[in-house]
Amino acid sequence: MAVAITMARMKLAILRHSLKGDKGTMMASGGTLGLVLAAGTIYLAFLEGDWLAAALAVWMLGWIIGPVFSGGGDETLRPEFFSLMGLPPWRLAAALLVSAFVGVAPVVGLIALAGLVVAATSPVNALVAVPAMVLQLAVFVLLSKVAVALLGIALRSRAGAIGAGLLNGVVLAFLGQAWVFAVAFGQGAQIPEFVRYLPSGWGLLAVQGDYLALAAMVVLIALLLATWAGLLTRRAGANRPSTRGRRPMRARNGREAVVAKELRTWSRDLVRNHQLTFALAYGVFFASAPLVLGWTDMLPWAAPIFIVMAAAMTSNLYGTDGTSLWLALMTPGSSDVRGRQLAWLVTVGPVAVLVAVACTLITGGPWAVILTATAALLGGGAGLVPLISVYALVPSTDPQKRGGNPLRTSEEDGALTGLAYLAMVLVALTGAPAIAVATLYGWWGVAAGLATGALCYWGLGLLADRRLTARGPELLHLMRTGRRPESPKPSAFKLPDMPASHRTIVMICWVLGAIPLFPQGVVAAVMVSNGQLRHSWFLATYMEPGLRWPVALGFVLLGLTMYGTGLWLPHRAKKKAAAG
Repeated sequence: MAVAITMARMKLAILRHSLKGDKGTMMASGGTLGLVLAAGTIYLAFLEGDWLAAALAVWMLGWIIGPVFSGGGDETLRPEFFSLMGLPPWRLAAALLVSAFVGVAPVVGLIALAGLVVAATSPVNALVAVPAMVLQLAVFVLLSKVAVALLGIALRSRAGAIGAGLLNGVVLAFLGQAWVFAVAFGQGAQIPEFVRYLPSGWGLLAVQGDYLALAAMVVLIALLLATWAGLLTRRAGANRPSTRGRRPMRARNGREAVVAKELRTWSRDLVRNHQLTFALAYGVFFASAPLVLGWTDMLPWAAPIFIVMAAAMTSNLYGTDGTSLWLALMTPGSSDVRGRQLAWLVTVGPVAVLVAVACTLITGGPWAVILTATAALLGGGAGLVPLISVYALVPSTDPQKRGGNPLRTSEEDGALTGLAYLAMVLVALTGAPAIAVATLYGWWGVAAGLATGALCYWGLGLLADRRLTARGPELLHLMRTGRRPESPKPSAFKLPDMPASHRTIVMICWVLGAIPLFPQGVVAAVMVSNGQLRHSWFLATYMEPGLRWPVALGFVLLGLTMYGTGLWLPHRAKKKAAAG
């Protein structure tokens, strides 16, 4: 027990010192978003039916799949840190479990589980809800830990990396399209009954009078803890693919050498294998999920979704390679950026084209729009991936030094997640003009898509190459030390000095502004205009006829106001700093 308390205090001290600067801002933004979701979960507890059980199932899937998308989850305290203490595996696992309850995510999860108190059927069951909340949170945390540990073992082989990427892509796409399955298998607005009997619903069963569910959770926690303790003993060493069958690298110039090196990296780096498979599985499953409702219009968009996700997963291209950046800096004229662009295009392009043709053949169209989107997004992705990487590089662990959790490629998991979302938005924007042309003028859009893609590939690649040439030593310094060298010119991506409350407001506006602006505003307005009412989570479609358009427009104004506030506060801070 003393070891567990010590680890909890260690993590608390680390978190307390992390509340400053960008890390603190990101933590506050994530906590705010989590509180919004937790409030929504508590609201569902007041509704009739199994909506709370469905929400808790989504929370469980989020705990399992979230670490995959955020760099291996919270590893403030790593098992490797305590390897010399001689602790038995079960004792180390128990102590790490106690420390895992310290943090923003567990607190938010516990608040969401407060819905169990609301769902209690009697005052006695309301008291039962307290241990049920703790046990349910322990189940979520341990499922997350076991999933990450299993994935770390899987990523030590190519087959395991591909299989893990396939599974994780399907699960994350399921989370994004959960409403489809809720409608398909739940007879309209009802939730399937089996959801209540998933491990995520055992706490709900307990507060509704089935006290054996508490015992079941205790048994499950013991089994998961034993499994995690066993997996911790196998967590060691870097992942190294087999060296059999390697062919000599032949290249006539520097660019071909970079292309050959990158293609070999794409085929041999197990993390990249996982990323590419993850993006493909996500795109295909996300677009094909509505088929269970008989809706085929989304299926052709599997290829564009795959391209956007692939760009997001590889947005830290230079950072992932670690300090090997010095090879490019010491080889003038190697065309490193152009070589990486071509390798990315050769890796992602054929798969995207094959998926686009196959899925569009199944549905019979729209050929012009899909081919346009594929061409434009491929060029946009190939141009933006190196550009984002050199402008917003996140220091990462050298590949040969990766530990027992291969997904943990960097300590800056919040920055990596933000970089991925930024890449998604920017790559999607590169395809928007050509898609608009294809929608209005048909096959002319294909020419516009090819032109847009070629322009993005050439122009954005040129900007990335110039940035790498001009700031290469600084990027290498950042990779080696994790600290940016002092510069008289502030970075465009760095917030100016301002009060902590203002920084938090800015981050909240940037992170959450898209929710009212796009889904609840623009998309809901389109649905209202098309007569699609009472649809999914779009609030305006549930309002009375006279309130539908005002609600949709109100959300648009709210989103624009949030983005305006997120831009105005830094601008005002810069003006004050200049005046001072």
